[in-house]
Amino acid sequence: MPEATDPLTDLFTYPLFQAVFGRRSRRFGLGMELPSGPLAFESDAEPHPLTDLERSVLLAAGTGVSGWHYGIPFGPNRPGQHADFAVRLTGRTAPTAAGIGTPVLFHTDDTGTYLTNTREVEPSRLREATRLEDDAERIIAVCRAHTEKLSQSRVDIPSKPGHVLEPNHWWTNTPGSTLFMPVGDASEEMLALLCLFVENGYLIVDDEVGEPAGDLDSYIDSGLLNPEKAFPLSLLERATYEQNCAEVAFMAHNIVLTMQAMGLGGLYFAGINELSLFGAPTADDVEGLGFRFVENEDWTLPNPVGLDGRYEGLCPPYYPDMRAAVDELMERKFGPGGAYDPATPGPWKDSETVKESVAPYDDELVECLSEIAQYVYDKHGRFPGTVPTMVLPGCVQAHHIDTDYYDAHFKADAYLDTHAEHMRRWHEENDPS
Repeated sequence: MPEATDPLTDLFTYPLFQAVFGRRSRRFGLGMELPSGPLAFESDAEPHPLTDLERSVLLAAGTGVSGWHYGIPFGPNRPGQHADFAVRLTGRTAPTAAGIGTPVLFHTDDTGTYLTNTREVEPSRLREATRLEDDAERIIAVCRAHTEKLSQSRVDIPSKPGHVLEPNHWWTNTPGSTLFMPVGDASEEMLALLCLFVENGYLIVDDEVGEPAGDLDSYIDSGLLNPEKAFPLSLLERATYEQNCAEVAFMAHNIVLTMQAMGLGGLYFAGINELSLFGAPTADDVEGLGFRFVENEDWTLPNPVGLDGRYEGLCPPYYPDMRAAVDELMERKFGPGGAYDPATPGPWKDSETVKESVAPYDDELVECLSEIAQYVYDKHGRFPGTVPTMVLPGCVQAHHIDTDYYDAHFKADAYLDTHAEHMRRWHEENDPS
């Protein structure tokens, strides 16, 4: 990437705290028009889309593979083993609960709609090169290699009520902008969290009825589950959703901080209906990202369960039942190529020995997990039962700001030096000077 050297060098040396304290939502981009009011303004410029390099840098900030993560080293339920809570050991730029690692990153712009999925990437060794730029260019290259084009067009979200909140109509998903959509999988998240709770003896209780979540007597009798460690099912579902929301928000905030260092405008926001983005069945026939939905007459809203063949939930209709979904999770953790397969590498000096210490779950534990998961699915017709299977609480829009707007209406320092210098540093051929 010979043309990338100078702007990347500037980016890598940009102070973190300048990005943190310089972060603002800068909505007005080149080619936009704010139609009325005291800040009315029409840009004299044409929309200026992000370049491939600019997009790639932001993808790397959100979901770049930065090496291995180190797992959770100890669990008192298995004191002689390394803890087995992670599903993936791929270290990325944003953290995930217990190393479960469900999120992926979608984006859309004038050239089409894309999915970047770095969840299963086996990290190469980083920081062995002599320059920081070499390290970052590898991360960018991995994101590019694991980005798939889903369609030739921008996601079709109408700027009207029901799809986009009214104050966002004039600037959201407009020509020249790039919209990043981080998505988490609550079905895998909840199953993996359920593993952690059950192997530590927690009795999952359906607090709506005050009874165990399934036929769990035999597991209480055997000592696998401790009735004195009752844990509400509603709280487990809420924790699942909250942790997924936090994970994708970390991804988004990484992107936003990088935008400050690059001198790009935009913001993290929640003003688009996530069901529209997923492509829920509506009267407007919005395709969105093309996710599959499951509907039920007892539900207020349809439930997004996955993108066929690319990002599928650990639940029906992708599996015949939750028992099969649990079996798949066991493969991801302990099967060939899984997180704890001794034949696969890891972050430790003797990764094989560390992984050999981790015993796969016995039949009783797997059966207990399956019983609870199937109970949730049978009761609600979905998994999780009370929160969406696919989680998309907010998006990031990135665009080139129109500094004329900020000069016309705002006091000094409405934008950073990086914004003022962006065209010279990143688009030297378009610099008006």
